[in-house]
Amino acid sequence: MTPVCLFPRQNKNKLPPKQICSVDSLPRPTLIDFHGVSMTHYFTSNWEKIQSFQARPDDIVIATYPKAGTTWVSFILDLLYFGQTTPERQTSMPIHIRVPFLELDIPSLLLSGTEMADNLPTSPRLIKTHLPVQFLPKSFWEQNCRIVYVARNAKDNAVSFFHFDRMNKVEPEPGDWNSYLQRFMDGKMVFGSWYDHVTGWWEKKQTHSKIHYMFYEDLIEDTGREIDQLCHFLGLSPSVEEKERVRGGVQFDNMKKDNMVNYSTVEIMDSKISPFMRKGKVGDWKNHFTVAQNEQFDEDYKKKMKNTTLQFRTEI
Repeated sequence: MTPVCLFPRQNKNKLPPKQICSVDSLPRPTLIDFHGVSMTHYFTSNWEKIQSFQARPDDIVIATYPKAGTTWVSFILDLLYFGQTTPERQTSMPIHIRVPFLELDIPSLLLSGTEMADNLPTSPRLIKTHLPVQFLPKSFWEQNCRIVYVARNAKDNAVSFFHFDRMNKVEPEPGDWNSYLQRFMDGKMVFGSWYDHVTGWWEKKQTHSKIHYMFYEDLIEDTGREIDQLCHFLGLSPSVEEKERVRGGVQFDNMKKDNMVNYSTVEIMDSKISPFMRKGKVGDWKNHFTVAQNEQFDEDYKKKMKNTTLQFRTEI
């Protein structure tokens, strides 16, 4: 069995890798109810350290429901801040090290997300999370950190999450598509209900000026425009040439070929089953939903989203 190292020896932080067990011996987790949100032990076993994590005022959080464009926006921010000053990061350090996953904790395989974030040498630190708004460590609010939230329409999000769960060994077994879609509607997913997640962060944005709420569909439609809005939120003033370099670098086909971004170096994910970066499109749900499933989903969606001003596009 091949030993796994998600935090390679050549990383710039000089942190020791953990290389104790193999992917083959890593058990698929089961869902647990954690303070009213479906989670797994890979995201709750380090809870005390997560909640006591000490943010810094210049930290930038990338918050999303899983499979909503997390890596895309992480890469955009990494290029905006460090693409010119430390270009070697782009070719020597996988994105999951440049932008650590705060709540992830697989002790036998890698350093915890809190350890990785604590040891980031960059300023600002870019930190990603899938936590619902009520679970975000309080120090991020106390330090008034900037938060970039990315949301994706529910139908495409469900499809992408399904294929992700098929190939990711630290996710529960997905089962068949029909039962999976029902679980998605019921909120029995890792990190809980999509509906609660996107509306919870949306409501927080109404009273918190340091949250920039983005939509995956907008990024697909006009990446350059969304980068401009991100720069305005972050107080960045890159040149036209630099913005164009970033926009070109983060096109889906370029990211899919980039081994430092496409998670091909992470052995808990089996790209033979489904690539981490699969299609990157809006509307792929039409290739998965039956007419009956779509009608049922739409009816359920209207009930769950009737009390919010949040609006999504399922096609562009």
